[in-house]
Amino acid sequence: MAPCASPSALALSSSTRVSLPQTLALRQRPEARVPRAPSALLRPSTARSWLGPLPPKLAAAYPRAGARGTGRGPPPFRPRALMTTSQIASAAFTWGTVAVLPFYTLMVVAPNASITKRTVESSAPYVALGLLYAYLLYLSWTPDTLRAMFASKYWLPELPGIVRMFASEMTVASAWIHLLAVDLFAARQVYHDGLKNKIETRHSVSLCLLFCPVGILCHVATKVLAGAVGRSH
Repeated sequence: MAPCASPSALALSSSTRVSLPQTLALRQRPEARVPRAPSALLRPSTARSWLGPLPPKLAAAYPRAGARGTGRGPPPFRPRALMTTSQIASAAFTWGTVAVLPFYTLMVVAPNASITKRTVESSAPYVALGLLYAYLLYLSWTPDTLRAMFASKYWLPELPGIVRMFASEMTVASAWIHLLAVDLFAARQVYHDGLKNKIETRHSVSLCLLFCPVGILCHVATKVLAGAVGRSH
């Protein structure tokens, strides 16, 4: 016959059966840890996709993900251009026009004055306009410039290509400086021819400023009429 267990032993064994699973469950339960965000979420380059664009200072301090280089951001200060392309074209257009006006004014207002003759003989305006034109041509030049100028199979300019080329403000400004230089030179030739043959040239010189071919035509007509009147007398 099996011996009977005492009440105290039964209580001890029952408490052991209860506490043992609880102890194992406590050991197997993971520690309560604060969830850590993935490192990719902490990178400014990844945060752009779900936080939107970063402020300019932070975007400059942290390069984009996958960018090659040493990993350093751009320098905090970058030199900026003093003038934009549009501002350069506008300034060249304005100052080029203003620069030639005194020469036309002298040839029209005081054609026989000594100061006019000395001023018109100077080559300074042509040198200045030539340098300005070369600079604007350099800024407006692109790999497609020659292709636009000589678009036909016979290497001749075509109107659609010229129209596309003159869509740029810099190209228009360079063409304007080109016209100013050529028109002033033609006006000087008309002025000198008028002094030599004692012909009125004020109207022809004035037309050369904006309508140079018309001014030259007007001077030729004036010269023919003056010669006919001289022969009649």
